[in-house]
Amino acid sequence: MPDWLALDQRPSLVFGAGGLGGASALSLAAQGARVALVDVSQENLDVVVRRAKDAGGEVKPLVADLRTAEACRAAVGEAVRLVGTPQIFLHAIGRNIRKPVLDLQDADWQETLSLNLSSAYWLGQAVGRLMVEERYGRMIFVSSVSGLLAHPHHAPYAAAKGGMNQMFRVMAREWARYGVTVNAVAPGYIETDLTRGYLDKDNNRESLESLVPAERLGRPEEVADAITFLASDRARFITGETLYVDGGRTLV
Repeated sequence: MPDWLALDQRPSLVFGAGGLGGASALSLAAQGARVALVDVSQENLDVVVRRAKDAGGEVKPLVADLRTAEACRAAVGEAVRLVGTPQIFLHAIGRNIRKPVLDLQDADWQETLSLNLSSAYWLGQAVGRLMVEERYGRMIFVSSVSGLLAHPHHAPYAAAKGGMNQMFRVMAREWARYGVTVNAVAPGYIETDLTRGYLDKDNNRESLESLVPAERLGRPEEVADAITFLASDRARFITGETLYVDGGRTLV
């Protein structure tokens, strides 16, 4: 374990056990953090818990549906009981509905913003209150290049990520004096279990790779590395920033 990233049993709350959240939970645990992992899917949680155990670490799972303010606040309370008052927080909850604007239903818009953006606010507020009281914290949100670029068929997802980008900057501004940093990572095109089905049809993989200067898709572990850095004290003077992990996608 490299000393410069050691997280020394720091209580960490990770929300979202999918590709990026799961990889990040494993990375934080590998650096010594005490990780509570929250997801709506027991299956997703079981996969990460098993992988952590195989690697000699531990991740404590918690099943919760985070689509309401009450559920988010309750989940924070339960996660704190599992690992302690959080010093590290990661929001990695997201869903994308790929439809043209004119084909979107009201429910598509409302559900996407509730899951992607409102949960980030509710969870961030609840955890931020605890971190401000302790005068220490590392908060990270998983944003997206879609918060900057105008991808077709991404309207609600792009709106949610763009809103998240401004929301966390305000949190960073308000909480910096209390020793709480608030940042985001913005992945480009990353291959995960959730995206693989889309990538493997209609030449989508080749089309996306052609837009990336690095000429390949990213891996969840590469996003997790950036998150782990932002969670460490090596990033203690970085706040309000979006770190793009995109192979150069936002350059073109």
